[in-house]
Amino acid sequence: MQCPIAQALDRVGDGWSMLILRDAFYGLTRFDDFQTSLGIAPNILSRRLALLVEMGMLERRRYSNHPVRHDYVLTECGRDFRPVLLAMMAWGNRHFSPEGHAIELVDRQTGQVVEPMFVDRHTGEPITRERHQMRAGPAADERMRARIAFRNSRPVPSDPTPPESTS
Repeated sequence: MQCPIAQALDRVGDGWSMLILRDAFYGLTRFDDFQTSLGIAPNILSRRLALLVEMGMLERRRYSNHPVRHDYVLTECGRDFRPVLLAMMAWGNRHFSPEGHAIELVDRQTGQVVEPMFVDRHTGEPITRERHQMRAGPAADERMRARIAFRNSRPVPSDPTPPESTS
């Protein structure tokens, strides 16, 4: 599929893969550490690590020859996935944590809770449905162009009043 969301899901759409990447952001690099942290079966972990290496999210680096052992280190592609995980964490905290947040993103200097949001890198302005829309890129096929044209011909749905902040 041409859709970049579908392409991304093809690479990390599995829950275990996302949790492995999350733990890699926490600094885990070794098979045993991932297994202990996640409670995942070794055969599943081996397959997910191999897939993440194949997809360019992680890189294998040998740290021992006898026995042969590897670290799994985030690549640039893998590091670029961090905002996706932070957005998922914020979404999960907002909608699925009625008992309170188990983990929060905080500013290291102030200790204040930070809520991630998407902004345009060039203007610093928040990305909103009212101001922004999709358009077909140069590689879009006719099906993609038709889907985007249809979507852009529809009125922009209004967002309900945002919920009160819980911070």
